[in-house]
Amino acid sequence: MTRLSVNINKIATIRNARGGNVPNVLEAARAIERFGAEGITVHPRPDERHIRYSDVREIRPVITTEFNIEGNPIPSFCSLVEEVVPDQVTLVPDAHDAITSNAGWNTLAHKDFLTDICHRFKALGIRVSIFVDPVPEMVSGAAACGADRVELYTAGYAENYPLGAEAAIAPYVEAAKAARQAGLGLNAGHDLSLENLAYFVHTIPWTDEVSIGHALISDALYLGLEKTIAAYLGEIRKI
Repeated sequence: MTRLSVNINKIATIRNARGGNVPNVLEAARAIERFGAEGITVHPRPDERHIRYSDVREIRPVITTEFNIEGNPIPSFCSLVEEVVPDQVTLVPDAHDAITSNAGWNTLAHKDFLTDICHRFKALGIRVSIFVDPVPEMVSGAAACGADRVELYTAGYAENYPLGAEAAIAPYVEAAKAARQAGLGLNAGHDLSLENLAYFVHTIPWTDEVSIGHALISDALYLGLEKTIAAYLGEIRKI
């Protein structure tokens, strides 16, 4: 069964817009777990415009489900991961000023760097996932770097889904097959929503985990957090 990990960056964005501690990120993480999500994802960036490094340190001891930290493995990020020791780290090649992640790694061009990072984190017992575009060569490259999983960047799928679901998911099926052939676990994330999630996990049922933030938190403004998480789990379990 595909697991749902909720990215709580947007909750921190709302808090930071006003200052103070409302909404409370720790309480949100606890509630998300209580409502049935199987993981919490955070993506701290150097400017701390949403999740702060201090949030990551405070969240770790209060949650009981999987904790996934994603981000660009710059020195400060690597030090944070080694201090906190999450269940999973997802390596994302985003620039420091990126609004959101917008591309996967070229795992061939950056093989030496990614191999070193994978070994560094796996030595601590952390599962390592590499964020890649739906290109079989990049997936195979991630395996060669020593990753445990890949996370497929699903923005292209979400953008093209309204134009034709079968065509939109075709490259993801090929990339997912490459992951399975290489012995890699499979995650997916970016712009997955109530509209397109069920088709993705139905077509690629060996997806281990989906990481969803923006759409889920936006839906919660209308439905409430508990009903929203139930709705996303319902879409996953349609398969």
